[in-house]
Order: sequence, then structure tokens, then C-alpha cells
Amino acid sequence: MLISSDVIKSSGIQFGTSGARGLVEQFTANACAAFIHAFITGMQSNFDFTQVAIAIDNRPSSPAMAQACVKAVQQLGLEIVYYGVIPTPALAYVSMQDNIPCIMVTGSHIPFDRNGLKFYRPDGEISKADEQAILNATAQFEEITDLPELVVSDKAAIQYTERYTSLFDSQMLVGKRIGIYEHSSSGRDLYAPMFKALGAEVISLERSDEFVPIDTEAVSEVDKKKAQIWSKEYNLDFIFSTDGDGDRPLVADENGDWLRGDILGLLCADAMKVEVLAVPVSCNTAIEGCGRFSYVTRTQIGSPYVVAEFDALSEKYSSVAGFEANGGFLLGSDAKVNDKVIKALPTRDAVLPALMLLAAAKEQPIYKLVDLLPQRFTHSDRIQNFATEKSLAILDSGKVAPESLLLKLGFKAITVVSVDVTDGLRLALSDETIVHLRPSGNAPELRCYAEANLFEQAKMLVDTVLAKVQQL
Repeated sequence: MLISSDVIKSSGIQFGTSGARGLVEQFTANACAAFIHAFITGMQSNFDFTQVAIAIDNRPSSPAMAQACVKAVQQLGLEIVYYGVIPTPALAYVSMQDNIPCIMVTGSHIPFDRNGLKFYRPDGEISKADEQAILNATAQFEEITDLPELVVSDKAAIQYTERYTSLFDSQMLVGKRIGIYEHSSSGRDLYAPMFKALGAEVISLERSDEFVPIDTEAVSEVDKKKAQIWSKEYNLDFIFSTDGDGDRPLVADENGDWLRGDILGLLCADAMKVEVLAVPVSCNTAIEGCGRFSYVTRTQIGSPYVVAEFDALSEKYSSVAGFEANGGFLLGSDAKVNDKVIKALPTRDAVLPALMLLAAAKEQPIYKLVDLLPQRFTHSDRIQNFATEKSLAILDSGKVAPESLLLKLGFKAITVVSVDVTDGLRLALSDETIVHLRPSGNAPELRCYAEANLFEQAKMLVDTVLAKVQQL
């Protein structure tokens, strides 16, 4: 017999900001089974269920990992519902309606040589406390020696599509030409029918048989140019895409310019008349500056921290939501859209903010909706394959002596106005700019976020800081 905590520890897999992540070779069949046994036995202490749902993204390593997960569930004597390749929020939504736990096999936006597991309780995302419980559990299980065949159910895909198409008039998008950048997104087979059901003319763009690690928070220059070219070539009103597992949106306006995720989230929350928001510390300060919300609370980066704020906010307010700088929108309470109730979905979702933006854009173009917001611009990028130990050393030095770090980063005539260590090191500077350094929770990467009154200035800050960091 194997013990889950021993197998997990020896695998080297750790929890990041969004699930357990590691190299593909670390996710052996027994490592996958160890996580499943630890998770499910923990859930059985608090919930009654006989089924467990599983889905995957389009990574080449995901099917075999799913087979190992299914085998582990079967070892526990539970029934498995396998939904195949669907977006993470589709899996989470249907499982919450069925009141059963679920597991998504995905590495989200990280490169294809890595993968991961996301876990959902019957009532939503697991917490940081749940993560520690999984790592420390001592569940016993038999070694995985054979992998079962998987039979796909289309229930989740159907219900997720109906969740959104039922909110709007079937003619809402008549006259709109919408491009869908499909690449290897796990929702690519759902999005075209969804937009068509609302009346849009849909053009499918660049479907890929190879996994494409789209990071909605650090859009490549290549993808920026692609969107502008597509917009002109196909006369598009809107471009929609997501990251690998379909929980983070990437949308472009009438000019083919990608919107920052937090600006999209702001516009969605405003269109839904949300009262209060929970957002990570890295999000644009235009959220508070626009004056459209009764209260905004700032959290650490990662959806579990946003979700953790919902309970407290729901005690005082009836309408609660959150979103991240990567665009994922979390609906913390039931809401009404067009006098129809949409159930809470307290996990990142890509479709709701896209459709709410399109609904708001019936009155005026998307770019004008953006122009009406306080003109604060953000940019972010990352250094890949940058040891976490190096990142932490830089941050520690900056926390002790922020002015000294500022000088090392090339800022000579600027001073530090305030320091925020909610998550990483966030420096508000005397020239009204913000520089924020933070190690990724999912991979050996150092991220830099910047905010300024001009986009060019924000981009220059990120480029300069990351270049200086590499010299350090």
C-alpha cells in the first residue's frame, strides 16, 4: 500500500496560485492517484456524494493523467463522470449544480511540458487550507497498474452553454462579426455555437493541433499583431479567446486591441450592476477610481484569495463579484441579467465577461466604454526560467530597503511613496507610477506589473525593471 503524503512529497509537485502544478514527468499515475485519494477522502469527511467529475484540457499529457485520476476514484468505490475536453468553469459549474466534487486536469497557461490538477469541492473552489490538507493527508491506496478507458459525457458542455445563451435574446449579436482565436483552448468547440446562438457571424481563427500556452496576463507581441491584422482582414467587431483551460478570457475591441483583463472585469461588473468587488492587489486602480462600486477590497493574487473574501462581503451586500488581472471573472452571488437569474459561480470564468461586454457595447463601441474609465494603464511581463530563490532574494532586499532597490532598478530621480507587501513587493512611486514584483506561484518565473498614466510608460517600466533584474 502507498501513502498519499509520501507519494506527493517525493513527486516534487506543489500547489501554486491555481492548483497543483509540476513537470509532466512528475505526474506519474501514482502521483495523480495520491492527490485524488487525499482530496476525495478529505471531501468525504464533510460532504455526502457518490459521484466525482473529471475533465481535461488539450495538453498531450492530460488524457493519461485523467485515466490515473479515474482509476483512483474507482479504487474508492465511487462513480466517475468524465466530461472530456471542456473549460474548467464548465466542469466547476455543473459539478456545483450536482453537488459533487470534481477535478480538472490542466496546467492552464504554462508550457506543455508541465501540467496540473485543479480541485473543486461540491460548493466550489478549494481553499488554501484544503490544499494543505491534501498535501498532509495520509490516505492509503494500491499502486496504479492499469488505466481504464474513458467514456465522455456531453452534459457539462450542454449545461454550460445554456447557462449563457438563456440569459440573452437570440438576436442580441445579429450584425456582429466575431472572431474566435481557437488555438488549443479547451472550450474551442463550444464558443462558436454559443456566439452563433446569439445571432453573431463567427469566424474561426488559428486552431492548433499543438498546445499553445496563451498567457492572458502577458500577451505576446505576436498575438497583439495577429489580432489587429485579423480585425482588419475580416472586418471584426470583437475577438474572443481564452487561456488553455478556458477560465481566463482574452478579448479584443473593434480595432483589434486586446483589453487588459482587469478592465474587462470592471466593465463586466459595471454592466451587471455589482455592488462590491474583491480583486487582487495587482489590478488597475481605475477600479476604485471609476466610482461605480460601493466597496472594493484587495487580496493576494490567486482566485482562492478572491473567493475567500466573498463570505464576508456577502454578509453585508447582496451583489458580490471579483476578477483578476488575467481577466477571469468570479460571480460570488446569484445575479440578475435581463430579469433572469444567473447562479453564482465563484471560480474564474471567461464567457460571462465577454458576453456582458458585448451587451454593454450595444449602446456604444467597446473602445469608447474603455475611454470613459479613468485613464490608468497597466502592463505586465515575466522572466521565465528564473529561480524562485532569486526572486525572493530580490523581494526581501526591497522590503528592507525599497529606495536602495529602486536605485538598482535604474530609478534615480524618483522616490518610494508607499510599500505594499500583500503579495510580492508593490511600490507606489513619486511620479504616480506603480511597480510590482512577484514570483509566479505556478512556475519558476518572476512577474513584473506596472501602472502609469500612459500605456507606453507602463510598458517601459516593465521592460526596464525586468532587464535590470536580469543584470542583478
